[in-house]
Amino acid sequence: MNIGTVDTVVERDQRDRHRLGSASGSGSGGPGNRGNGGDPHEDGLDGGLSIPNKARVFTTFLLVVVLMTFGGLSAAYIMTASNGKVEWRPFALPVQVWISTVIIIVSSFVYHRGKVALDRFDRPAAKTWLVATTVLGAAFISSQLLAWIELSEKGLYFAGNPFAGFFYILTAVHALHVLGGVIALGSVVLGTWNGIYSDERWERLQTLGQAVGWYWHFMAGVWIVLFLLLGFWQ
Repeated sequence: MNIGTVDTVVERDQRDRHRLGSASGSGSGGPGNRGNGGDPHEDGLDGGLSIPNKARVFTTFLLVVVLMTFGGLSAAYIMTASNGKVEWRPFALPVQVWISTVIIIVSSFVYHRGKVALDRFDRPAAKTWLVATTVLGAAFISSQLLAWIELSEKGLYFAGNPFAGFFYILTAVHALHVLGGVIALGSVVLGTWNGIYSDERWERLQTLGQAVGWYWHFMAGVWIVLFLLLGFWQ
């Protein structure tokens, strides 16, 4: 080859790995596509699990655990509600619970917009939508706290009323899981905060955003089920 006129494979590879995304911009504000090339370690082709694949496997396992947890709690709730031997005294759900439902549904749509921006390498839009999702997650937890305060002021405590006990347990366990989702979401938000990226780092961020998205949308679905149970299966 003619040195000085044709790049060597090593030089092209180094340039691809250090290509920087624009710190500003919209749809083209992030790193470019990697083309047809790829790192076999990134795709898990070396026989092991890459970091992105580990994130997907861990999230899948976590969702199974969460499903079993809330499935067991929901089954116990239904059995207790159907048992005429206990003193079951249901009450109207606090208005904060209805507000929480709206918040978490909206947050799911907002997160989707953030994930779409990540996939388009649009860093500013991704950061905006993901920060908004984080705020909505915090608002959801705050709304739950307000609901518990209202119930305690009405004298509805954990003890003495099985329905109230299940309400506190189900909503508290769910709120803790949402808090975990907010923390995981924070790692994605921090990943979009800087303005300089390699393609490989951005693709890892996209995969993390996908895994967190699975969890976030799943928790929104779980809440809708809990809302229907507590509000309409009394």
